[in-house]
Amino acid sequence: MSNNGHKPASLSKPFRNRITGSGSERVDQLLANPANWRLHPENQQQALAGAIDDIGFIRSVTVNRTTGCVLDGHLRVTLAARSGVDSLPVEYVELSEAEEAEALLTLDPIGAMAAADKTKLDELMRSVQSDDARVQAMLERIGILGGIIPPVDYTQEWQGMPEFEQEAAGAFRTISLHFQNQEDLNTFSELVGQTITEKTKYIWYPYKANANLKELTYSNES
Repeated sequence: MSNNGHKPASLSKPFRNRITGSGSERVDQLLANPANWRLHPENQQQALAGAIDDIGFIRSVTVNRTTGCVLDGHLRVTLAARSGVDSLPVEYVELSEAEEAEALLTLDPIGAMAAADKTKLDELMRSVQSDDARVQAMLERIGILGGIIPPVDYTQEWQGMPEFEQEAAGAFRTISLHFQNQEDLNTFSELVGQTITEKTKYIWYPYKANANLKELTYSNES
């Protein structure tokens, strides 16, 4: 008996091997599953690309012979296609459409239910060395999620830093205007020849175009 009083997990039906073979398929012939519900954010794509660059392709794509669709490995196929890879190793299974739907729904979430042995995770992370920044970012995230690397507290990091105060660059003088009603605001808007809306925070007189902040980018020159 386990510590929580439940029987240890075990199979209750005769074991069935649904893997029917393996081979190789052209990347452009691998069909994405229309029912695939998993999205692959940029950080995951970068992490997988970095890992494949580091150690190579070590897990085949799973294809269901019944439908001809990919069951597992959509991101691997995407990266391969994007990188000009011609073919990938494939493992074939033979499932009904209902079984395929259940597999699509449960494969990744079951794996994500695993908890971390902090001691083993710490030892494993210390033994892994990678020069790939994408892999390093992934390892840091694994360490944070596994509880062996404390997350950065940005509120503490900001302590003691100077306050940022932005002033109207080049302004001779700045004043605040108060209007008793919308009619007064409209009259003032006509007088200065500028449209003032609810989103207007400030104006220049005479008119001066605001800087397009979207065109400005951060550059680390260190």
